[in-house]
Amino acid sequence: MISAFASPWPRLRSLVCSVSQIRMCHALPGLALGLVLAWPQALPAEEPASAAELPWIGYSELRTNLPGGRHANTRTMRATIVRADGTGQRRLAEELADEPDASTQFVGWSPDGQTAIVSRGWESPENAAREEEHRTFRHIAGGWLVDSFLIDLASRRATNVTAVERVSFYNGGLFFWPGDPTKLGFTALIDGNSHPFRMDRDGRNKVDLTQGSREFAYGFSSSRDGRRIAYHKSYQIYLADADGANAVAIPTGHPFNFGPSWSPDGQWVLFVSGEHYNCHPYIVRADGTGLKKLADRAGYRGVVEFLDVFDYHGGSSDIPVWSADGASVFYTAKVGESVELFQVPLAGEARQLTRSLPGTWHYHPTPARDGRRLLFGSRRDGVRQLFVLDLADQRQTQVTRLLPGQAAMWPHWQR
Repeated sequence: MISAFASPWPRLRSLVCSVSQIRMCHALPGLALGLVLAWPQALPAEEPASAAELPWIGYSELRTNLPGGRHANTRTMRATIVRADGTGQRRLAEELADEPDASTQFVGWSPDGQTAIVSRGWESPENAAREEEHRTFRHIAGGWLVDSFLIDLASRRATNVTAVERVSFYNGGLFFWPGDPTKLGFTALIDGNSHPFRMDRDGRNKVDLTQGSREFAYGFSSSRDGRRIAYHKSYQIYLADADGANAVAIPTGHPFNFGPSWSPDGQWVLFVSGEHYNCHPYIVRADGTGLKKLADRAGYRGVVEFLDVFDYHGGSSDIPVWSADGASVFYTAKVGESVELFQVPLAGEARQLTRSLPGTWHYHPTPARDGRRLLFGSRRDGVRQLFVLDLADQRQTQVTRLLPGQAAMWPHWQR
């Protein structure tokens, strides 16, 4: 499961490998700035005063139907923010897409919502052509350059923290370390393997948490108190101390385990487990006991296609997420010809939240911190838009209004 980058940037591999840290598998670098600004969509010059108190939603926009394959479309990706009612839309850090084949992707927010995390990716056309020919990623120095930036929302100042004391040409999945505002986490590609790192807020003192490992560690996340970490390595889930010590594998008996995330109280870890393209939401206690299957996705492959042209990578991982209070889990599953939203309590029966027209796909559910709303993507009439679902009355609000050939992906609440 991945997003655009990892498949381009933040996540190198998806279910087929793309919270927040797990939707890392994203798209890829971008198109010349002039072309993106020429898209047939007007961006409002300013937002109504009534919308000023609404939270921002950060996401990534890209083209989906340009000829030439994956790179031709993913290089058009741009980090974007919009108010929860659909007003005030604007690009973030456009200056980072300063050359052809460079693009930006929205990755997340700081805990106070005043700083955005944006990945800047670049891939050479030659490397992209080779990947398209062989239908696989080729992550090499000189062919790729991926870095993670902190964008101050007020000043719009961009800081490249992964370029400080650089450890890799491919650095994604940046997040603020829970419980310690002076630390950040990210994932770097080193000698063909992905390694989780922790570093200071200014990008210094980078520490490899799986130093010496020759396996691909992915899906890196931290517990809310910052004391424990989780990741998957060779598609097996590992839980460890924050410094990487005392790593313990979770014996699920399944060959494919992906996308671990901690419950708000740090007592449980959520992930998907099973076979590749046939895996389901599971939880396990923080001490590795109490493994439990929460729900079945009824034949859903767990990957949402975000392009309308052939994509050799196979789309973006669509993984389950915790509710704001940690008492339940949101996930997507197949119902007839559609992919619908569900909510399942840790002890209880799953509830279907949406009932859509045949052929509709919902993806990337993301709960607001207040627990009252669910942000999600939805492909309707061939266009991938963002919507907000009121969990009390089931009312849906459309947030983006894109045209055919465009997509809104990987959304994140500011608060």
